[in-house]
This record gives sequence, C-alpha cells and structure tokens, in this order.
Amino acid sequence: MTRHCRGMKLLVTHNNSFVSHIEKEVLNMSIRRKLTRPPISELKEELEREKYKRRYNSVLRNTVFTLAVVAAISVLLATLFFPVMRTFGSSMTPTLQEGEIVIALKNHNFEQGDIISFYYGNKLLVKRYIAGPGDWVNITADGTVYVNDIELDEPYLEEKALGDCNITLPYQVPDGRYFLIGDHRSTSLDSRNTAVGCVDKDQIVGKVFFRIWPLNAFGSVD
Repeated sequence: MTRHCRGMKLLVTHNNSFVSHIEKEVLNMSIRRKLTRPPISELKEELEREKYKRRYNSVLRNTVFTLAVVAAISVLLATLFFPVMRTFGSSMTPTLQEGEIVIALKNHNFEQGDIISFYYGNKLLVKRYIAGPGDWVNITADGTVYVNDIELDEPYLEEKALGDCNITLPYQVPDGRYFLIGDHRSTSLDSRNTAVGCVDKDQIVGKVFFRIWPLNAFGSVD
C-alpha cells in the first residue's frame, strides 16, 4: 500500500512538472510572438501612410491659408479700387442686361460715352456719361443728343427716344455734376428727369469696365 502511494505521488509530481513545462513553453511562445518584428514590407507601407498623411495635412493647411489670403485681398481690392455690383432693371439694355455682374474702377476721370455707376438713395445705378460740369445738353424730339451743339455718335443704342424728359432744353450741367442717361432711352429714368437729375461727383462710384457674369458675356464693357 505504501509503495503504491509512493508511485502515485511520483506520477502526480511528474505530471505537474510536465504541465508546468507546457505552460512555460506556451508563455515563451506568446512572448516571442509579441516580440517578433513585423515584416519589412509592412513597415514600409506604414511609413508611406504616415508620409502621405503629413503631406496631405501640409497641403491642406497651405491651401486654406492661400484661399484665406486671396479672399482677403479680393475683398480689399473690391472695397478700395474695384467695386463689384449687380445690374437691376432694363435701363442699360442692350449693353447690360438685368442680373449681370460687373466691376467698376474707382476714379473720376471720365470720357464721354463711359458707363458710370453711382449711388442713388440706397441703390447703385448704372448709366452712360453724356456731359460734364458746364456743358450744354440738347435732345431733339427723335432722341438725338447734342453736347455743346455737337451731335453725339452713339453706336451702343438700338433706338433713340426723348424718353421721360421734363427738364428745360437746352440744359446746362451744374458745376460738380454729371449728366447721365441710360442706353434704353425710352424707359430709362435718368438726368433727363428732375426726379434723378444730374449726379453729384460724390455720388459716383466709378467707371464700369468689365463684366464677370454671365460667363458667356465675360469680358470688357463698352
């Protein structure tokens, strides 16, 4: 009986040692697996991904910064030198159609026939420059315009008309003011009527010289 018990103890001890050995091997394999380096190809792929992320973030930051600078410069130029405006109504057809977007150049050096933008109340209007301070304007019944007794050549008109005119003709333009008329002579309300009258120099925004919308009409304005 004693010998049998001893045999059992030896067997249990041996089994315990074997189990302990197996556990150690499993643990060592797990540790080795954790410590095993990934393949070089995976490291290269991960490195390329990181480089791409850095390049993408850098390009994104530069793009956002550039757009912000361009927008700021555009706003500054539009405010100081090149006001952008949208046309309303039909008083300047066929030269300008309603809804078109144009750019003006801020200055007060105008030539006869220039298109001028100006403030009228709280609106921006666009008309054609006909005469300046001290000039004499006369308009015949058929709409022919004379400035200082010289007939104007107006190729931009589709038709002539006296229009809504209630001023006494011939008419002398007051000092510091400009006589402006819309190209659609039969419907335009402008300097021919005392409701608008001649435009003061301080009301003028500038000369309209370029159209940016619609795209099929993109280009200079005459």
